Amino acid sequence: MLESYYTVKPEGSEEVKIQKSRFIGYVKRCETEEEAQAFISQIKKKHHDATHNCSAYMIGEQDLIQKANDDGEPSGTAGVPILEVLKKRGLKDTAVVVTRYFGGIKLGAGGLIRAYGSTASEAINTTGVVRRQLMKEMKVTIDYHLLGKVENEVRNSDYTLERINYLENVELIVYVESGLEKECEDWMTNLTSGQASIEQGDASYVEFDVTPE
Repeated sequence: MLESYYTVKPEGSEEVKIQKSRFIGYVKRCETEEEAQAFISQIKKKHHDATHNCSAYMIGEQDLIQKANDDGEPSGTAGVPILEVLKKRGLKDTAVVVTRYFGGIKLGAGGLIRAYGSTASEAINTTGVVRRQLMKEMKVTIDYHLLGKVENEVRNSDYTLERINYLENVELIVYVESGLEKECEDWMTNLTSGQASIEQGDASYVEFDVTPE
């Protein structure tokens, strides 16, 4: 598993007008090629009356699955520019469809490349990008009199406080970047003067919003 990677939020869209043509960008997180193809088919069905439904996707940890489709636009002017946006922004498991309704003005090859690339980028910005970081769950059990101090320190640290369980003792569920578990344990032990019980849980991805470029 990758320590971290970038992808999009589950789904989103954006529409722009360029030289009287409507360009509608659709974005979806897809973890398999089958999901990506189903998404593309869904948009094509929705916009069956459109001039073009051009698409691209990148799937897999190592981006081994990469596809681009111009859907009738001149070769290399639609699908490839969309794919290049995904590559430039380092987005994994992401599919994009850009639907075009022709407005009567021809854009030329350069204009098409810019139009499809910019629409894909705007749609991605609207959808939102996240960094998925592999984190280890740590359950920290302490007495109630330590809660204020420990909660404050955790919130001001590089660790992520997922939730607090108010039981007989207090349980803080803290996410720590994979590989930093021992460092966190030592820090917590020192913070509580050895009064914390610490258990490691499962590793999972935690998502953090990324500010648009």
